[in-house]
Amino acid sequence: DAVYFPAVAQAVPGPDKTVFAYFTDGRITQLDMKPSIAQGGVFSQLADDAFFVSALTVLNETVAWDVSGCYDPANCIDIDPFTAYEAPAVEDPLEEAA
Repeated sequence: DAVYFPAVAQAVPGPDKTVFAYFTDGRITQLDMKPSIAQGGVFSQLADDAFFVSALTVLNETVAWDVSGCYDPANCIDIDPFTAYEAPAVEDPLEEAA
């Protein structure tokens, strides 16, 4: 059996510093970024609500924040795709809203 390497197709901001990660195999997880933000360092930039929402994207096939504004995969804050994949699975929040 081939091992699935998690690949994020879409990242959507959720409530209270969370992110919904949509994977290519159909799994949807919700990452809570508050513990990472609390650790500071590179993640401290995510404390800014406007940056958290506007810079959120998919780079390197995972949840990422575009630091430079140029979608440079080398200049982003990205989450290990396995970490994102192992976050709690959720129903599609976009379908619930419809």
